[in-house]
Amino acid sequence: MRDNLKKRSWMRWVVFLIALEIIAISINFFYGPINIAAGGSTGISILVDAVWGINRSITVLVVNILMLILAGIFLGMKTTKNVALGSFILPVLMEITPSFALTSNKLLAVIYGGALMGLGVSLLYRVNASSGGTTIPPMILKKYFYINPAVSLLCIDMIIIFLNIFVDGWQAFLLATLSQVVTAMTMNYAEAGFDRKYQIRVMSNDHFEEIKKMLTQDYQGLTLYNVEGGFTQDQKQQILMVVDRREYGPLITKIHEVDPNAFIITDTVVKVHGGQWGL
Repeated sequence: MRDNLKKRSWMRWVVFLIALEIIAISINFFYGPINIAAGGSTGISILVDAVWGINRSITVLVVNILMLILAGIFLGMKTTKNVALGSFILPVLMEITPSFALTSNKLLAVIYGGALMGLGVSLLYRVNASSGGTTIPPMILKKYFYINPAVSLLCIDMIIIFLNIFVDGWQAFLLATLSQVVTAMTMNYAEAGFDRKYQIRVMSNDHFEEIKKMLTQDYQGLTLYNVEGGFTQDQKQQILMVVDRREYGPLITKIHEVDPNAFIITDTVVKVHGGQWGL
C-alpha cells in the first residue's frame, strides 16, 4: 500500500512538471512570438513584453507573487501553499525554455498554442494542481461573494484578451478569442478522453424478443430495464447498451432489419468504467 502511494506521488510530480512545461511551450513557441495574449498571467506577460519589452517570465513571476499575497490574505495559508509551487516553477520553465516562432502563420500558432494550453491545464487539473496567477481572484470571489469561479475566470481572461486590441489591433483580439475556444475544446476532450462511445436505448412493440436475442448473440454488456408507457401505461422492457462508434452504424442497421419501427435513443458518453471495457 505504501509503495503504491509512493508511486502515485512520484507520477503526480512528473505529470505536474510536464503540464507546466507544456504551458511554457505554448507561450514561448506560439503565443509569445506573435504577441497574442489569451488570458492569465502569461497573457499579461505577453502584453507587457509587447509594449515595454520586459521579459515574460519576470512578469509572470511578479504577477504570481502578487496573486499569492492576495491568496495568503483572503484564502489562508493552506490554499496558498497548494498554488505556490506552480506559481514559481512556471516562470522558471518559461525562462529556460527556448522562445521562437515555430510557424509564421498566426492562425496555426493560436490553434496549436490553444491546444497545448488546454492540454497543460487539463493535466494540472488531473493531479489537483495549479499554475497560480489569475486563477486566484476567482477563488477569492467565490469565497466572499459566491460568484462562480468559471464565470469570473472567463471575465478576467476576456479583459486580458480585449487588451490585445490596444497592443496589436483587432486581428490579435480575434485570434486570442479563437485560441480560447480551442483551449476549451481541448480541455473538454483531454479531461474525459477521446474514445467517446454511444449509449443506446431500444424499445420495440412487436419484435422486442427478436431484437434482444439478436443483440445477446452479437454483443456483450446488454442491460434490460422495466419501463412503463407514459400514454398507454403498458409495462414494457427497454434495452440499454454501450458500443464503440465503429459498431454504431451496423448495430442500428441490424435492429431495423428486425423491426423498422423500433424506437431508438442514442446518447454520447465520454467515459465508461468497468464491465467489458476494463477501465
